[in-house]
Amino acid sequence: MLVAQYQAYGQDGLAGINEANQKVRSYFAAGTQLMYAIGAILGLIGAVKVYQKWNAGDQDTGKVAAAWFGSCVFLVVVATVIQSFFGV
Repeated sequence: MLVAQYQAYGQDGLAGINEANQKVRSYFAAGTQLMYAIGAILGLIGAVKVYQKWNAGDQDTGKVAAAWFGSCVFLVVVATVIQSFFGV
């Protein structure tokens, strides 16, 4: 009968959590800037769409403007809230 012995190698759970925490915090600044850039691009696209609807005389121009403006504000608010919530 042959008995084989296996050893499990692992790292401390706390060390892994701290390492993941540091990595996420290091990427957060770049992610926030990316969200601001996406918000700016969406704002420009939204402004063009609203201008086209306004020139065409559509009745729902106000709703479309509010939707585009709201999406841009949402991206900025989410980035700011996450930044203040996590203390990054």
